[in-house]
Amino acid sequence: MRSTTARRRALAAALALAIGASLAAGPSAAAAPRQFFGIVPQTFVTEADADYMRAGRIGSLRWAVPWESVQPTPNGPFDFGGFDQVVALAARRHIRLLPVLGGMPEWIPHKRTTMPIDNARRRRGWFAYVNAAVARYGPHGDFWREHRRGGPAEFVPRVPIREWQIWNEANFFYFARPASPTRYARLVKISNRAVKRAEPGGRVMLAGLFGEPTAKPPNALHAVDFLERFYRVPGIKASFDAVALHPYAETANDVIRMSEEMRRVMLDNGDRRARFDITELGWGSQRNPNLVSFERGVGFQRRQMRRVYSYLIHNRRRLNLDGVYWFTWKDIQGSCNFCDSTGFFRDSDRLKPKPAWRTFVAITGGRVRP
Repeated sequence: MRSTTARRRALAAALALAIGASLAAGPSAAAAPRQFFGIVPQTFVTEADADYMRAGRIGSLRWAVPWESVQPTPNGPFDFGGFDQVVALAARRHIRLLPVLGGMPEWIPHKRTTMPIDNARRRRGWFAYVNAAVARYGPHGDFWREHRRGGPAEFVPRVPIREWQIWNEANFFYFARPASPTRYARLVKISNRAVKRAEPGGRVMLAGLFGEPTAKPPNALHAVDFLERFYRVPGIKASFDAVALHPYAETANDVIRMSEEMRRVMLDNGDRRARFDITELGWGSQRNPNLVSFERGVGFQRRQMRRVYSYLIHNRRRLNLDGVYWFTWKDIQGSCNFCDSTGFFRDSDRLKPKPAWRTFVAITGGRVRP
């Protein structure tokens, strides 16, 4: 297969023309369905948050459902009560949910970055957790049966979850160490069997891969290198339906290049039908480039947002791009070094929009307020 350098050279001229054409046309929300526009909150979503999302024409919500949060005791029952609230909130506004499955409970000795594949107990436990989630929220899930009757407070429109993202940034030491395509492939195969056992039509999305981490193996791999090695695992293409990317970068042009390179790896491996999603994307509104290269102020955040969405909307069919999820909804202090700056709303108990929210709504074709 071609190297990353060769791919970049082959794409450079075509990208220059395509970017120019996309920017000349400008972003057109009419060219993308509402579910194309996703969001990744860091805190619990309130009724007011969900109403603003609906008004802003956000149609997809990415939400972590860690194993440790739903099965805190060994061999204990699964308790999805917290996630039930999120599912109901989203369904009442016809917002698609993309759950992220990951982690291990404290009753299994482990490091936070270890995938649950190294012994039979961990594999069985992971299988049961994934299977239980799909059995509850899939098209034939218990959750929808429980909420199809009763009074208005109990009723929830049937918006089943059909796709499940397995782990987060499996190519980066903060979430997985070592960054091993073969280890991750084992987890994906187990997960796919668990999904299909509960719902034969259920779909598996790969972890959002961190685009170009600076750490070296075994701590990290570039997304394209990780994906290329992942495809070499025998039989792996039958175990997933979509590839995902987290292309954090200084400029929109870098994001565009990474997206094109990921799609090229998929095509080079004969995986034309697999869907592609960007499940985290963002720029910060603070001016702090010495700490975070993509925090260069309010104006820069808005310009890069317009530029990247213009390109992705106009090229979504060619890329087979199903959704783009902005990180994040509201700024929050003390989480990550850019989590206090990439949101559409300020860190406050009330919804205080930043300039980025108006820019985003202009792209989606939504409304600034409910």
